Amino acid sequence: MTHPIFNEQTELQLKVLAEISTISKKIGIEFWLRGGWAIDFLLGKITRPHDDIDLVTWIQNRERLEDELVKAGYEKTFVKEEFRDRQSDFSKENVEITFCYISLSDDGELMNGLPEWIWRPDSLLDQTFILHGISALVLNQTQLLEEKVVYEQIGRTPRQKDAESKKILHQIIDETLY
Repeated sequence: MTHPIFNEQTELQLKVLAEISTISKKIGIEFWLRGGWAIDFLLGKITRPHDDIDLVTWIQNRERLEDELVKAGYEKTFVKEEFRDRQSDFSKENVEITFCYISLSDDGELMNGLPEWIWRPDSLLDQTFILHGISALVLNQTQLLEEKVVYEQIGRTPRQKDAESKKILHQIIDETLY
């Protein structure tokens, strides 16, 4: 059975994204979308249903962000031990949200604690993208593509949606070159 692109889960995820955007503005932090929602914001349209919402922010935002999300009714969920230093997972209304935390190395390079995951200097776009009235920053399309490649290198089984995302990202990159 195929799922309609704009379904109840999509509506809930958009509602959660709007709430997180409001909370982030309230406490003065920025976040960047990654994964499927980043692609949708880059394109300005919803391309498929999404399993979750993936976000990136600075590690120094972690405590304030976690406190505010809990106050707003988000439930902190289990994170595997090996990821605890670099991500927080939440859930609200059956929407799963993952915040990946980044920092700067002593030489000014972006990092998230995974040596295989190379962060481009231009990873964090400063352009705001809007989708269904929600504005958000997103990761650079080349960073998003390289992330898909890294997942395969570290042993994640390739998924059909990853192949589709890679194809879309190549198209976006090609269009920005010309």
